[in-house]
Amino acid sequence: MGEGRIRDLDALEALYGKVSEAAMRKVARRMTPLYRRWIMASRFCVLSTVGLEGTDASPRGDDGPVVTELDPGTLLMPDWRGNNRLDSLRNIVSDGRVSLMFVVPGSNNVVRVNGHAWLSADPDLRREFDRDGALPATVIVIEIGEIYTQCARSLIRSGLWRGEGGDADLPSVGDILSEMTDGAFDGAAYDAQWPSRAAKTMW
Repeated sequence: MGEGRIRDLDALEALYGKVSEAAMRKVARRMTPLYRRWIMASRFCVLSTVGLEGTDASPRGDDGPVVTELDPGTLLMPDWRGNNRLDSLRNIVSDGRVSLMFVVPGSNNVVRVNGHAWLSADPDLRREFDRDGALPATVIVIEIGEIYTQCARSLIRSGLWRGEGGDADLPSVGDILSEMTDGAFDGAAYDAQWPSRAAKTMW
């Protein structure tokens, strides 16, 4: 397997065709009317970061737009409650490079934003996201470097929106916790308690 390892960019590029004009021309450096329309329709994205401890990709979702626009070059993302591992936030503090992949259910297109992020605990900024008195602990401020659409082939190939594989017999989070602790963690109790706990701690 090692003899097929690609060790330089020239060897990599020799295996692929020329980049299409459309792939280059679709890139914007800030929000445009149509990119704005697409991103504001997205309630879910994957936030990718890199830091001293490595890389991280974190699912982010909301019941409305997953980000808001501060200005055409800046997006805001509230950091709602999660598991408090802070993997993405640690990376942002130490490095700041981010990529976001915005998804809209039913669409095979994905919009990517690459840029630089920093965290704010400014009370006024946090209050912009008030949910009946609940505030995010921090807001991720994303300075846009580039915006572009991703190729739709991966979602088409996967049949994601057709629901293929949705009836698979998947392990629950409780099952995984039980496995990872050799049965010391009560996975069944975790699964049973999770829906009510999630409902009380959504924001």
